Amino acid sequence: DLDLHLQRCQQLSVTVLTDHQDLSNTDLKTITNSTAPQQYRIRAKLRTYKPQKLHQSVKLRCPKCNSLQEVPDRDDFDSILRGSAGAASNPELHNTSWYESVTWTTQDQKQREITIHFVKHDEMLQHPEDTLLMIEGGTLKEIWKLSKRFKCVIPVRSTEDDLELLDLSAPFLLQGNVKYYGCKQCSTPKPVKSLSSLAAEQQPSWEPTEIAQVLGIELLQYVFIMKFTLVDETGALKAYLLDY
Repeated sequence: DLDLHLQRCQQLSVTVLTDHQDLSNTDLKTITNSTAPQQYRIRAKLRTYKPQKLHQSVKLRCPKCNSLQEVPDRDDFDSILRGSAGAASNPELHNTSWYESVTWTTQDQKQREITIHFVKHDEMLQHPEDTLLMIEGGTLKEIWKLSKRFKCVIPVRSTEDDLELLDLSAPFLLQGNVKYYGCKQCSTPKPVKSLSSLAAEQQPSWEPTEIAQVLGIELLQYVFIMKFTLVDETGALKAYLLDY
């Protein structure tokens, strides 16, 4: 548990924070007065670390513009889904040459209409574990159920001409327990019919990177970021950790 480990590090009088046994120890003052890049071995106390909660260290980074953003919480996703649930599915977009559509009405008080488009391969439906589907009008709970059974789930809505992705504040793709997001600034979303080119491949793999590319989405990466304040008798140093 990293939270507990960091707390223990703060309690220790001296903490070795890097390995590099072949290097001698360098004072922090010397490091702050040096030009980068250099490699050092230090002995220092851990004064502070941020964020305090481990889950807050996970961010989304765009590899193109290098922007960082918080991972949206489930309430944000749920709100976007509810906002699109009222729009009716366009029947003219059902049952095309590359997907098969099924529509039903829920039995709850709101009697929502849900439409699922199952992408076909060689005019045949694939096994669930190999299937990409698109859903209109689904709730967060319903989408999670589908993502556990089918390989890929893409939330969509109808326009007059084609299906389109939801607001990029929501994940554009769900695969198992993983949600994939696109950069609002660098993405240029294309109509969902762009996926038909992947469906026509000999063995569609439905890899998130390929799906993002054909849909004009700049895929955001999950990154782990922390900031430390290190001190010794000569000074203080801010240290940043970023990993994928």
